[in-house]
Amino acid sequence: MSTSDGASMRSLSEISEEEPVRLSIDLVAATRHNIGFLKLVTESQWLHETPTILESIRRYDELWMPLISDLSNGSNPPMILPPLDIEWVWYCHTLNPVSYRQYCESRFSKLIGKAAIFNEENEEYALRRCKEIWVQRYPTEPFDNELDSNLQNTVSTFHEDLLNEVSKQRHLYTKFSEPYYSEIVYLIAARQRYKGFLYMMHRFADSCSFLVPTPDIFVMLITHQSYPTAYTLDTKGLEEEMRKVVGGVEVVKEDDTEETKELWERIFDQPYEKAGGLAIGKPVDVKPPIYWEVTDTDVNTKYSSMLPRFLLEVCLTVKLKPKIKTLSCDASKEFLRLQMVRCHRELKIDKPLSKFTSQRWQKALHLYCEFGTKGMVLEVRQRGGGCIKGSSLRERVTFLWNDLLRAPSLNLVKEIDQKVRVSTSITPPVQASYLLKCVPDRVSDDSGAMISDVILRMNQYHPQEGRWLSRTVLDHAGRECFVIRFRVGGGFWRRGAETPSAVKWEDRIIEIREGRWSYVAGSIGRAPEKVVGIAKPKDPPEGWDALWNLSTGDELLVQRESSTSSSGLSFSLINQQSTDSVVKLLEGRQMQYGVKKSGLGEETEHVSNEKTKQVEGKEEDGFITVVRFSEDNPVGKATALLNWKLLVVDFLPEEDAVFILLLCMSIIRSISEMKKQDVGSLLVRRRIKEAKLGDRDWGSVILHASSYSPSICLPYLQPWYWNAQAVMGSQGVDNIPRLPAPAFTYAQGEGSDTLYKHGIIN
Repeated sequence: MSTSDGASMRSLSEISEEEPVRLSIDLVAATRHNIGFLKLVTESQWLHETPTILESIRRYDELWMPLISDLSNGSNPPMILPPLDIEWVWYCHTLNPVSYRQYCESRFSKLIGKAAIFNEENEEYALRRCKEIWVQRYPTEPFDNELDSNLQNTVSTFHEDLLNEVSKQRHLYTKFSEPYYSEIVYLIAARQRYKGFLYMMHRFADSCSFLVPTPDIFVMLITHQSYPTAYTLDTKGLEEEMRKVVGGVEVVKEDDTEETKELWERIFDQPYEKAGGLAIGKPVDVKPPIYWEVTDTDVNTKYSSMLPRFLLEVCLTVKLKPKIKTLSCDASKEFLRLQMVRCHRELKIDKPLSKFTSQRWQKALHLYCEFGTKGMVLEVRQRGGGCIKGSSLRERVTFLWNDLLRAPSLNLVKEIDQKVRVSTSITPPVQASYLLKCVPDRVSDDSGAMISDVILRMNQYHPQEGRWLSRTVLDHAGRECFVIRFRVGGGFWRRGAETPSAVKWEDRIIEIREGRWSYVAGSIGRAPEKVVGIAKPKDPPEGWDALWNLSTGDELLVQRESSTSSSGLSFSLINQQSTDSVVKLLEGRQMQYGVKKSGLGEETEHVSNEKTKQVEGKEEDGFITVVRFSEDNPVGKATALLNWKLLVVDFLPEEDAVFILLLCMSIIRSISEMKKQDVGSLLVRRRIKEAKLGDRDWGSVILHASSYSPSICLPYLQPWYWNAQAVMGSQGVDNIPRLPAPAFTYAQGEGSDTLYKHGIIN
């Protein structure tokens, strides 16, 4: 098979050092360091003020470049690094290779390169060494940018041009902020594709007016450019071709994107766009349905009962083999079905084969999966004819995540039924937010044992003291990780005529125990012993209706009939031990959890699904966003979302699980007391049958907006908070009867309804 240019079709894995493509720098290490640098620049707000930028440009032009020029010996720059503000200007300047080369040659008669320093310790040494040299050479110039606001800088044409260059790159990091960009396996795959991109330019650049890189290729390109001597050496003879590459700030014509995709497919017979590498430069960037961020902090590792949740992005692309054209008319009844290897057995996404062609690779599905799903199964099936219902299996193939992680470019191509070629690509799994839900469970005593004849017999009929409502906390995979207990009654009694005694409101504490129930017979068991969190109700100050002291050192205040809240509620959280950050509880789904009125996010308003539309104010009822304000985040950072009606929480790894659960439980207890209603079915004292584990696992598979269609726009394939009632209802939560519930009868030993209603709805 050959391209239209007469060249043999190549595999990406064949693009090696023997080709006219070489890289004289370790682009994997350099890019990983580069992403960290861009993140630091984005977080350093002072760098982006115009007076600061102009002063940085002056320091770069008048001080740094003459210094580094004098110290550079040929193509070997010295192992020193300038201050952050100068390094940022230098970086932006190198992203315009033509301008940078002309500047260096006109001023210094040589191209000035940058030292390859990727290790933090070496970076610190290089910065200290630079400061020593700087102080000796410029004793009157501060090493750090100490801009005098009264100083009027002389702005030359060069300064203005560079100011524009720096300003337009301000938000460059947002293109690479997803956490998988920092994963080594992703960067190795990106480097291979970048080499393929350079090979394509060497051989076939004349075929396109412009070349549009994907983000994984683009991050390699700009990293390569930021090391000018290496970039110039590696792209020698490609100067004109490289000018055709569209940068990260231009709006790209769709025709240019299609030309690039078509050229890539002709050369490599692989889809150009892949998971984590969709074409850049589009007028409107589609926001992903999940929120990811790079994090090195997971405060929940101290809880052995919790396992982290890992997500990966998956892109499925299909191309029919040409001979499908000769098939019979039954081909119109054939379709492709996607299922998961593990988890979510109910998931079946069907795509008619008639939607695809043999000419081009076409994206079939774009989704996000938990790594625990193991992989996906693709089947070619044929619908029955006449009165025959259902479909028959023709052939199936399996893509396992572990196999894809070992594949070149994180991509595998397989053939099904000799007629369909399927390309599946993934991003490396990265840690995502924790998802926890609290489900009703049996009443327990002061020791943590469930009220039961079984326990009584085991205790030789010794009376069970105290009565506690219980909730079992399940994680995203249905595993028990905490048991939450609400104290409601005290006193000794045996099953019989004795009546349990209610405890005062101030004694109705909430406790969280780490671990799972120790079952002794069926669903009867004992709560774990380790208590990791407690909330104690106290007398509230004037103007507030409830006060809780949390074992985390926080005080939670709750007020009803607030004029500032649509739900009539307001909250205040005060930490008595830490002043590092301030936490505010905002009503509704805020910041990254926000949902437009379509109910599907801003990218999916075209979807016609009445059940998920019309997200009005009432839909925000029960949601609270936890926002932390600190010196590093003065505008606030949302770290958790909770729904106190459904008892569901979603939080970043940096947020403590016990703290969020204590907040959720304290709020629902307070509101139940204030409204004298059983809010959130707190009084349910039976284990509600859950959907069978693995049938429909919430959060295990999430569709990207581009994959929605009326046939697969299902609530449980969306983020849970887009349509919480529907998603959590699928787990049985929505089917909990509201008390009084004649379907539920409780044993006398557990206590009558009066015991639990006292202090809640009486």
